[in-house]
Amino acid sequence: MKHLLLAGAAALALAAPALLVPGAARAQLLLSANDNKMMLENGAVRTLRDPQPDTLSVFDLSASPPALKAEIAIPASVVGPPSSVAVTPDERLALVTANQRPNPAEPGKLLPGNSLSVVDLTATPPRLLATLPTGAAPAGISINRAGTLALVANRAEGTVSVFRIAHGQVTPAGKVDIGTVASEVSHVEFTPDGRFALVTRNGDHMLNLLRVEGDKVTKLDREITTGVRPYGLTVAPDGRWAVVANIGRGTGDADTVSLVDLTKEPFRIVDTISVGQTPEGIIASPDGRHLAVTVMNGSNKPANSPFFGPGLVKLLKVEGMRLSVVSEARVGTWAQGAAFAPDGRTLFVGNMTDRDISVLKVAEDGKLSEGGPRLKVSGGSAALRLAQRPAR
Repeated sequence: MKHLLLAGAAALALAAPALLVPGAARAQLLLSANDNKMMLENGAVRTLRDPQPDTLSVFDLSASPPALKAEIAIPASVVGPPSSVAVTPDERLALVTANQRPNPAEPGKLLPGNSLSVVDLTATPPRLLATLPTGAAPAGISINRAGTLALVANRAEGTVSVFRIAHGQVTPAGKVDIGTVASEVSHVEFTPDGRFALVTRNGDHMLNLLRVEGDKVTKLDREITTGVRPYGLTVAPDGRWAVVANIGRGTGDADTVSLVDLTKEPFRIVDTISVGQTPEGIIASPDGRHLAVTVMNGSNKPANSPFFGPGLVKLLKVEGMRLSVVSEARVGTWAQGAAFAPDGRTLFVGNMTDRDISVLKVAEDGKLSEGGPRLKVSGGSAALRLAQRPAR
């Protein structure tokens, strides 16, 4: 098995030092974590007996269309929220979790993952720098905007792992107990000031709040009741609100997203609206004007199901602490992560089954339209992320 996969011979030449060194990272990189272990066949998820390695794709958004610079073999997983990759603000490091891993004793079977991959994005091409232990089945991951701390939700353990980031190195800094294994801790997201983090509990329908002081992270008593099965989570760039995607039970009923008011303590949910079947990925735009939600909309169901439909992405806005849908567009099958370009005028959506990334234009009025050819990746796009930088 080769550790490095290149997008043709030209990819190595194109991955010039000027692109990936921290000082030249203003171009901004889009990362896609790609799962090659699982596939969807007419509504049924199948695990492959002899899969190709999972990969991490690195795109340069300064090129038009965005240019694939490199793809490297890194463990990834479609299981868990599509926020299993994160990038330090200086684009020096990428962190990738893998909720599941192949069982070497039983081909075609999977085991809970237990590791975090640290990728050096300044190398040409990017390379695996370290593999660190996490809890069982690591899922969503976030890095604070100072670039000094990362948090990982351990879905099969009921904990959050803490990692220090300094001088291009990542080191474990303990765990925080959140709930029982049945709580299915799924994602954790920092507030922009780095003082708090919110944790989704998919198994028992609530959010927890963490206090962050340096590298000391403690769970607070506040429990916030959500909709059915909270999963993904995004926080506004100005820290005024968060929105959680409630994926529901997958039974064809319309599911919801909930708005959390972060302007007053204790934090609380103040609005919930329906967005359709299974809202998976969720991300706020860099300017906070919109947020995007990927909606499976039954695209993951058999073609003859009465609940079958095309995959969608919906653009929402928050006004007066109320949510509303602005527009929507079709995307691929089993859509996962979403990410905005730095100017908020381009939206990317990862399509697991199609093994590509949809590119959409965001008009001034919030209307979505095709923004160019889809970006091909070497696996099912399971998570998307750009660096979240401190506000200037």
